[in-house]
Amino acid sequence: MTKYLYFFYILLLPFLHSADWPKWLGPNNDGVSTESDWGNDLDNLQWKTKIGVGFSSMVVADGRLFTMGHDGQKRGGKETVYCLNAKTGKPIWTDSYEAPLVDYLHEGGPCATPTVDGDLVYTISKHGKLGAYQAGTGKKVWFKDMMVVSSMKKVPDWGFAASPYVMGNLLLIEAGSTYALDKNSGKIIWKSKDYRPAYGSPISFKSGKDTHIAVIKTDGLVILDGSNGKTLAFEKWETSYSTNASTPIIKGDKIFISTGYRRGCALFQWNGKSLKKIYENKNLSTHMNHAILVDDYLFGFDGNVHMAGPKDFTCIQFSTGKEQWRVADGGLQIGSLLVADDRMILLGQRGECTIAKVNPKKFEVLNREQIIGGKTWTMPVLANGLLYVRNTRGDLFCLGLSK
Repeated sequence: MTKYLYFFYILLLPFLHSADWPKWLGPNNDGVSTESDWGNDLDNLQWKTKIGVGFSSMVVADGRLFTMGHDGQKRGGKETVYCLNAKTGKPIWTDSYEAPLVDYLHEGGPCATPTVDGDLVYTISKHGKLGAYQAGTGKKVWFKDMMVVSSMKKVPDWGFAASPYVMGNLLLIEAGSTYALDKNSGKIIWKSKDYRPAYGSPISFKSGKDTHIAVIKTDGLVILDGSNGKTLAFEKWETSYSTNASTPIIKGDKIFISTGYRRGCALFQWNGKSLKKIYENKNLSTHMNHAILVDDYLFGFDGNVHMAGPKDFTCIQFSTGKEQWRVADGGLQIGSLLVADDRMILLGQRGECTIAKVNPKKFEVLNREQIIGGKTWTMPVLANGLLYVRNTRGDLFCLGLSK
């Protein structure tokens, strides 16, 4: 009997160290994958396909991959929600709808990432079309036009870019105000006061017995009451070109924010009623992608140096803001990253991938290879031993990283 149990365990082992990636920033909203049994080989291409122009990242749940893309046509263009087999890349279902190409100072296409919750997947288009689909079939359960709901007269400069966020039975959507919808029916439960749009996704956190929401609007950091949307605190934080496009990083009662164009970063302490600033400096200005927190250290791409050219990759201490190390790397530029186990996967702007150790003492590279071409501003995803990367023009590659 022991022998059979042993062989059963060996067969089961790969599944014990792998996990889905069902939403923006992964299973725990922190950019950290729970994968542990994966290798450093970047040569094992499994499949590739086309998904259209855009910056929407990928999510993986129950063997399905979801993402979004645009056909690139300015007049009569269409945006598409894709559901693919995560192992093969074969289509399971798609949903296309008319959508203008919102391409102000960039290539355009959807920016928000789908969110999977149970049997439903939620998507929001660049111009505010919010849909809830049955994940397995693509049947539309409910739909809202957030331009109409919010009474916006025009699409925000960068379009609707914040990903849908599930908080209990609520779905949070950024449309100037923060809206809380019943996730099963789409009914509006509450809305916050009006602010200029948020291009980064909100995040919820516990404060005692209460649930609060942190979101960086174009105006600044806002703390909302999760039960009714009331503003509890506001900290002015404006960035050039109205590009507050990140999600706050929360650890305990500490809230960290960072934005690009030399704006820098800051750490606040939340006492349940107000924000107290612990530090503010320019050691880290994340542009479009997030820093990742591991223990007391943040790893991320800094846009403070050489704004028109290469960017630095750096590590700072979360609690003090002090720089630990900095690497000037012209190949990475405006990159993105995720963390899994004791390693980081960095994807540079030109499709060069670097695997490095999570080490607050030095930048320790384990492997580095060109894995995709074109502009790659979108965060990569590691799920169930497979690495997914996309470029702006719509190439989606899947690489096998299982040992």
